[in-house]
Amino acid sequence: MNATEEHPTPQPAEPAEVAGPFAGWRNLPRRNRGLSLRTLVIVRWLTIFGQSATVFVATAWFHFDLPLWICLAVIAVSVLVNLDGMARLKRSEGSTTDGTLTAAHLGFDILQISVLLGLTGGLQNPFCLLLVAPVTVAAASLPARQAVLMGLLVLLATICLFFVALPLPWQAGTELNLPPLYKIGVGMALTTGVVFTSAYAWRVAADAEKLELALATTQDVLQREQRLAALGGLAAAAAHELGTPLATIQVVAKELLRASAKGGPAAEDAALILQQAERCRDILKRLSQQPEEEGGIAFAEVGLKALLEEVVEPHRGFDLDFEVSVRTASGEKPPRVRRLPEVIHGLSTLVENAADFAGSRVRVRALVDAGFIEIEVVDDGPGFPPDILPRLGEPYVTSRPQGKARRALAAQIAASVAAAAPGRRSRRPEPEPETIAPSQGGMGLGFFIARTLLERTGGKVSVGAGDGGRGQPRGARVSVRWARPALEVAT
Repeated sequence: MNATEEHPTPQPAEPAEVAGPFAGWRNLPRRNRGLSLRTLVIVRWLTIFGQSATVFVATAWFHFDLPLWICLAVIAVSVLVNLDGMARLKRSEGSTTDGTLTAAHLGFDILQISVLLGLTGGLQNPFCLLLVAPVTVAAASLPARQAVLMGLLVLLATICLFFVALPLPWQAGTELNLPPLYKIGVGMALTTGVVFTSAYAWRVAADAEKLELALATTQDVLQREQRLAALGGLAAAAAHELGTPLATIQVVAKELLRASAKGGPAAEDAALILQQAERCRDILKRLSQQPEEEGGIAFAEVGLKALLEEVVEPHRGFDLDFEVSVRTASGEKPPRVRRLPEVIHGLSTLVENAADFAGSRVRVRALVDAGFIEIEVVDDGPGFPPDILPRLGEPYVTSRPQGKARRALAAQIAASVAAAAPGRRSRRPEPEPETIAPSQGGMGLGFFIARTLLERTGGKVSVGAGDGGRGQPRGARVSVRWARPALEVAT
C-alpha cells in the first residue's frame, strides 16, 4: 500500500507536472508572499516603542552616558519609514503581501538595530540578541534567497560591531572593560542563534505550508465527492417530480388510443406515446431504486455489504482477486449505514492503494460488534516499508516511485492482443484505445486525504502488517473503526 492518491482515469502529463486535482502544486510559490505592509508597520511601531523606552530608562533611571541625540535620531529615521508605510497603506490595499517589500523592511530593521547597537556598546550590549528576530521572520515568510540575504546581512553587521562600536555605557564613575574573547563568544553565539532559529523557522514554515496545501486539496476532494453524492438526491427528486406529469401523459395517450380508429395514424401515434411513456417510467423507477437493487443509484443510506461492493467494484476485472465479506458478532443481519462521501472516497483510496501493491488478492472485510463497526483492507503485497510506517499519514510521504497502474497495464495488454490477432481486419480503422496514464509517481497525499476524511466521520485509522506467514509477502493492513452510532442508520 502507499500513501498516494490515484484517479481511475488520470490524464497523461508531462514529467514535470502532476495530473488531476493536484496539477500545478509543484509550481506553488514557496513562502514568497511575505508579510502585509500593515503587519510590518504595526511590528515596527512596537519596536520603536521598545527602543524609546529602553533609551529613556537607561538615561533617566540608570544615568548611563548615552549619545542620546544620535540614538533618538536613529529611532526618528525608523519613525519616518513607518509614517511612509502608513501613507502607502492609505493609497493601496494594506492586506496584500509583497515578498520584496518585506525583505526591504526587514533589511532596514537589521541596519537600524545594528546602528543603535554600535552606539551603545556593540557586541557587549545584551540587546544584540534582537538581531535574530528579523532573520527568523525572513526565514518563515520569504524565499530561501532573500532569507539567506538577511542572514548574511546580520553576519556582516556582527563583524562590523566587533570592530566598530562605541564603549558600553555604564554608570558614572564605573568603567566596564570586557575582554575581546567575550566579544568573540557573543559574536559566535549570535551567529549560531541566527542559523539555528532561521533553520528551525524555515522547517516549521515549510511543514505548515505543505500541510496547508494538503488540507486545501482534501477540501477540494471532499467537495467533489459531495457533488457526486448530491447527484443521487437530484435523481430521486427528478423521479418524484416527473412521475405525476408522466402519469397524466399515459392517461391521455390511452384515451387517444381508444378514441382513434384501429390501424390509423392517430392510433399509431398514441401507441408510440404510450410506449415511450412506459419506457420513461422504467427509467424513473431505476433512478429511485435503492443501491442494493440492480441498476440503482446510491442514496443517503446503504447496506454495509453494498457499501463495500461499491468501493471495490471499480477495481474488479483486472489481475486481482477481491474478497468482500461482512461478519456480525451474533450473526444478525448487517446494519444499514450512512453513505457519506468522506467514507466512500477514503475507503476507495485505501482499496486502490492496496490493489496497486497486492500480489494476487485484496480482502475488504467488515466486522460489526455491539459497539463498533470496523472495516479493514488487507493485501498480500510487500507491506509498508519500515522507514515509511512511522510517518504514514503525513502529507507528501510516499514509498511509490512509480505506481503499478493496473488499468494502464491491462489496457496495453488488451490493445497488444487485439493488434496481434490474425484475421478479423476491417476496412474501417479501429478507434485508438483510450490512453490511461500510469501513476505519476505518488505525491504522498492519497493516504493523508483518506485518513483526514475518514477521521472527520469519527473513524480511527490504524495501519500494520497483513496476514502473510513465513516465506510469503507480509502484506499490509489498514483498518478503520467507528462507533456504531457514527456510521449506522438509526432504525
